[in-house]
Amino acid sequence: MNAVSVILGGGQGTRLLPLTLERSKPAVPIAGKYRLIDIPVSNCINSGIRSVYLLTQFNSESLHRHVQRTYRFDQFSQGYVRILAAQQTPSSEKWFQGTADAVRQGLRYFVEEEPDYIIILSGDQLYRMDFREVIRQHEANGADVTICTKPVPREEAGALGIMQVDESQHIVNFVEKPGNTPALDELRAPIYKEERFLASMGIYVFNRAVLTELLKTDHSDFGKHIIPGAIKSHKVYSYIFDGYWKDIGTIRSFWETNLSLADTLPEFNFLRSQGADLYGHAVSAAVQDQLLRLKPLSSLRRLHHFRPSNTPFHHRHSRLYRGRHGH
Repeated sequence: MNAVSVILGGGQGTRLLPLTLERSKPAVPIAGKYRLIDIPVSNCINSGIRSVYLLTQFNSESLHRHVQRTYRFDQFSQGYVRILAAQQTPSSEKWFQGTADAVRQGLRYFVEEEPDYIIILSGDQLYRMDFREVIRQHEANGADVTICTKPVPREEAGALGIMQVDESQHIVNFVEKPGNTPALDELRAPIYKEERFLASMGIYVFNRAVLTELLKTDHSDFGKHIIPGAIKSHKVYSYIFDGYWKDIGTIRSFWETNLSLADTLPEFNFLRSQGADLYGHAVSAAVQDQLLRLKPLSSLRRLHHFRPSNTPFHHRHSRLYRGRHGH
């Protein structure tokens, strides 16, 4: 899989004030010891993507320091997390004007390795995803663009960007924040018996040549401009994600998510992947069910909190975290 990922560091982060008063959104701490940027970077590393670019602009010093101390690849892995800050160049004297403009200004760096795919990610979401699965579906569909989507009920759909798909998950329409109106009925996902709508997660997979072509305009935003235009001119498909996913773009969502992580058995667990035992070995669904039936709650609490590693998704011997944890 020849892919690079581009993580968008976000704008001023006013909806997360006062947490973003002196730091950028991706540098905001979560779950006590991690930063929001650790989520997309860990997902990339565990998906076999070792070429990661991080676009920053506002209050970026704290983010730069965290990334430099945390992600240290050895000389044999040929991986990196490279920070690209907004800069003045002969072709542009402006700061990033939006998500698409940020990627456009850094495109010459992303294509240096001639990747087949460029994955665009957000720096303020909490989820666990294997991007290899997304790319496999992308290739099987012969897609130009794949957009990760999350099925949501009507009460949530009105305030999100909703994709209209056919039975093959080919995206035929996109409506930004349709509201709880009759127009929303036309956007219902046909693959579900119950009423569900496919909301964009802001996670995109582009063929390199397609992204280069789509950015030859002056459009500044993916959600408002690039994606709607691509749906009309290219083969754009939906990758449906049914796992845990939270957008931590507001102070309310940040507060509620942090509280949920403190539950005895939180819905999202930093320290253990789903379907794995304490040491990362695969555990079948039948065995998991037996463990839940046999173990009393007190044992489950101990089981949940004990692990020989305290790093998100990684093995404790990973060289990536030696600089951070002193190993």
